[in-house]
Amino acid sequence: MISARLTVNDEEREVAFRPSDTLLFVLREKLGLTGAKPGCLNGDCGACTVNVNGTAMKSCLMLGVEGVNQTILTIEGLKDSPIQHAFIEHFAFQCGYCTPGFIMNINSLLKKHPNADDSTIKEFLSSNICRCTGYQEIEKAVKSLLKINREDKAGLQNDE
Repeated sequence: MISARLTVNDEEREVAFRPSDTLLFVLREKLGLTGAKPGCLNGDCGACTVNVNGTAMKSCLMLGVEGVNQTILTIEGLKDSPIQHAFIEHFAFQCGYCTPGFIMNINSLLKKHPNADDSTIKEFLSSNICRCTGYQEIEKAVKSLLKINREDKAGLQNDE
């Protein structure tokens, strides 16, 4: 076992785990943050997606030790985000198992590509799998968020 300090959701947490433990295991089993879901456990489904230094990462593919000296954001750290509201408004989920991973991926997309086109949206969403929905509602939610961001920026520019 090793003891390490992880910064998760803006809080420093001391946690003991094996060097071979994945970040997903550390988050769920050691820190009690169960929003990131175990799906395929090999990086294909995206249910375990978290943001590490603002980038969407599949926590099943990262070792817990790789999270040391990084800023980790989980779905629990978003708390009532506009992305969650857009998912509700556009009925972008059914069973909800994959939803936290999608939301974390979209959070990264909005920060890295605030003017994302359809191709960029599809590329980002392709790293998450949903077995319940078509992706149309999820795409609509993302597009609505991008539109709000553009309108907000346009409003700010007009106020100057």
